[in-house]
Amino acid sequence: MTRRLNPAAFLSVLAVSAAAFATVEVFVNGVPAAGLPPGTKLEHCNTLEVDAKGNIHIACPEYDLKSTETAPAPAPAAPVALSTSPAPAGGLAKHYWLVTQQATKGAAGFDIDVFVNAKWIKKLKNDDDQIVMEITKYLVPGQNKVIFAAKKRLDLPRVSTSPGVVYSVIVGEGEAGGQNVMIDNPLFEVKRTAAEMQDVNEEYTVTAR
Repeated sequence: MTRRLNPAAFLSVLAVSAAAFATVEVFVNGVPAAGLPPGTKLEHCNTLEVDAKGNIHIACPEYDLKSTETAPAPAPAAPVALSTSPAPAGGLAKHYWLVTQQATKGAAGFDIDVFVNAKWIKKLKNDDDQIVMEITKYLVPGQNKVIFAAKKRLDLPRVSTSPGVVYSVIVGEGEAGGQNVMIDNPLFEVKRTAAEMQDVNEEYTVTAR
């Protein structure tokens, strides 16, 4: 359910919704509202969406938000070799890459918005071909927060219901050589399956060097 509101009405709805749904979560641009710095004030927000769990998702395109919550530990992933062109390292000694994998394109039924340090950088669409993207330029030395906001595409025909049908997103350190990129130090892997029906937000920490 999506509604467009004027700024004053939007902030009123946010306050009422947060009080009424004390057990659900509120996300602003994919960032948990509970983790925003005290005193944060948002204006010109234009979209409020309530997902199947009752969680509230708010879009404020004019803001890059930063959460103060602690991110969960990264999960390991298997290395992959994929074709792409090299890109600059963005001031860091290492190159960092994001790679998508799915055996059957569109079968898992998820779109995934990617945020790095509270900045939206890419929507990974359900029916995209494989994406190989260097994300080094979005990172800073030390700890970086990466959020994946996965949304189930309930508006599309359901291709599969199998937990074995997976949309995978791998993030890791790697190097480009010729027309290939080798991720030699995978940092974590995000997986959404065709069996899942709920929207999911996951947050990871990348320690860039």
